[in-house]
Amino acid sequence: MKILDHLNLCYIWVRTYLREHLRWTAKKCSNASDVRVFYGYETLAGTDQQVFGGLVKLQDLQPYFPNRINTPNVLYLVSSALPYFPVRMAGMAKKAGAKLVINQNGVAYPGWYGDGWEKQNQPMKELHSLADYIFYQSKFCKNSADEFLGSRDSGYEILYNPVDTSYFCPEQKAVSDAQVYTGNRDDTVTLLLAGSHWSSYRPLVAVDVLQLLTETGKYNVVLKIAGRFCWTADPAAGEKQVLDYAVECGVADKLLISGSYSQNEAVTVLRSSSILLHTKYNDPCPRLVVEAMSCGLPIVYSATGGVPELVGRNAGIGVTGPLSWQKDYPPHAEDLAVAVEGVLGDFVAFSRAARSRAVDKFDVRPWIKRHKEIFSELL
Repeated sequence: MKILDHLNLCYIWVRTYLREHLRWTAKKCSNASDVRVFYGYETLAGTDQQVFGGLVKLQDLQPYFPNRINTPNVLYLVSSALPYFPVRMAGMAKKAGAKLVINQNGVAYPGWYGDGWEKQNQPMKELHSLADYIFYQSKFCKNSADEFLGSRDSGYEILYNPVDTSYFCPEQKAVSDAQVYTGNRDDTVTLLLAGSHWSSYRPLVAVDVLQLLTETGKYNVVLKIAGRFCWTADPAAGEKQVLDYAVECGVADKLLISGSYSQNEAVTVLRSSSILLHTKYNDPCPRLVVEAMSCGLPIVYSATGGVPELVGRNAGIGVTGPLSWQKDYPPHAEDLAVAVEGVLGDFVAFSRAARSRAVDKFDVRPWIKRHKEIFSELL
């Protein structure tokens, strides 16, 4: 099996090399007047398909800068969704006169990645030094890149992940299943945990929060978990672990697991929820948070990583934690439960503040405009 895997990797390498050689040597790119962007992939998924992480940003850019697989003059790579052999691709692109733009998310570090974090960072480190311009997704992303990839004094800016606030918006009328909390204690409070769950503590801490809030008897609380269970090779095994734990905690009847969702389905997932419960430690810049805010969901979260930069002072309540590269510090369920109650105590104000902040700070239109300006300046 190892021999077959090695041969398959060699085949992919040769095929990729030849394809990129033809792409970047067929025509020199430096004198082109129009912006032609290639994202490192021959094809990109549509918004009706299930993708995650950095690939969603490419969906944002495609309508304005279509993926040009022939004679591009800008290579745009997202650090959390790199294609095969990105450093060689970048080298060929720059040799042909194209510009390299990197959208930099977080980095690998011992606390969350474990053994092999240095190898995982190596392509990002090389791209970091080759880039003509870098969009860091948050100040935290810039700080972590300085720490592990090398500091950069120019040719960069902080540009937070965007949201289409005209699409991700609150429901204008009541949701039929009454899951959206309106401030009345008889209403159902739906806590949402969403995204790609790479660590088991994320859903398990959320179940603990559900148990604590249920025990108070103050609110009718349910927990909805959407997204992939990624910490095991078999997602079904991860789901079973969470379900078994909910049974053990006595809240299995208050747990809803809805599975993965596409970008088109994300609005429905968010609108049928009351509060986004974001338990990830040191999350660099989760797009999910700004999408939830745009739909009017207050955020209860681990106030680590880049999330505090997104939520600000009034769009939710965070639980503080230390900054560590050596160990993950999941938020305590007791603190998160107190934060949820704090949000419910003034829910309408938090909800309005979340929507307002998303519209003012993270709308996709200025994000697209800034990309257009940088692409034009580089060319």
